[in-house]
Amino acid sequence: MTPPDGIRDIRDVRRVAEDALEWVDTRRAGFALGEDALAVDGEVDSSWKPLGELAQVCATVSRHTAPADPLHARARSLLDFAWRETEEGELFLRLQRLEPFATYPLEVYAALASAGFRHPAFEQAAAVVARTRGWRLTEQDPTRRLGVLRAEERCGIHRPAPGQPRTWLGGLPEPWTFGRDTGYALTHVVFHLTDWGRDAGGLPPALVTYLADWLPPWLDTCLEAGMWDLSAELLAVAAVVARPAGDPPPLDAWRRIGAAQCPTGEVPLERREPPPGGPGDDPGPPGDERYFLHHYHSTLMAAFAAVLTSERPAAPSAGPGARHRHGGQGAPA
Repeated sequence: MTPPDGIRDIRDVRRVAEDALEWVDTRRAGFALGEDALAVDGEVDSSWKPLGELAQVCATVSRHTAPADPLHARARSLLDFAWRETEEGELFLRLQRLEPFATYPLEVYAALASAGFRHPAFEQAAAVVARTRGWRLTEQDPTRRLGVLRAEERCGIHRPAPGQPRTWLGGLPEPWTFGRDTGYALTHVVFHLTDWGRDAGGLPPALVTYLADWLPPWLDTCLEAGMWDLSAELLAVAAVVARPAGDPPPLDAWRRIGAAQCPTGEVPLERREPPPGGPGDDPGPPGDERYFLHHYHSTLMAAFAAVLTSERPAAPSAGPGARHRHGGQGAPA
């Protein structure tokens, strides 16, 4: 558990991840696919989306921890659970046949594929659909399109010179235009470009410089507003941006996330303050489905960010310019 006097050093940041994944482990049932997993009108956001997010975070945790690490073992166990929920990939193939132009099966599968789980028949079927003009010309917002492109690459599908979508972050916008929606969009652009923190060199230098300047005030704004979920995502971005230079982690920000984390490990989406004379928007008791939906994503993001933060290498000896010496020539197209 996080020490009662709060986060003091990088070891306490790691404990945020340990406590978060312990809670996730006890709530596996919330991530399980229901009987409507293959229904055309099924609730994707409450079935496949949580499972895919669980797989993506656990894939990252397993990559950034040693095999003998208990955190690694827990992440691999949760990945095994997620793969079994898909009937070892068979449900992806059935989904692809039912909804050939839906992108979410490929995106969830790609998260599992990044951890070594493969279903060749699904990949072959997905590759056939990906060659159609209908698939390649589907209209999507730029951040989503970037995510689909990365999912295709993980599954061995390569478009002929698709180019980078023009995203909000890629345009280096005026920093005062930052908001909740653009905040979530920018974090996912960074996640897609860096393979969810695996390759910090995937960020073009222009973005590294821009984010190094403006992440601190954006993060502080979100923390002040009690937006714990978006704050955790921004802390994950901060860890990626700081990695090449080995910059110290923002412990003050982590202290606020640690204070928001419940004793049992979960982190709420945001601070809930009841209005005067009223109960407020109560997410329900810990065993309630509403409680799970109000906590699972922010808890996963806290674990994700904490692992990226605590597993960063020490600062290199290359000098003050080291932060910008990695791949890429500019902002995304």
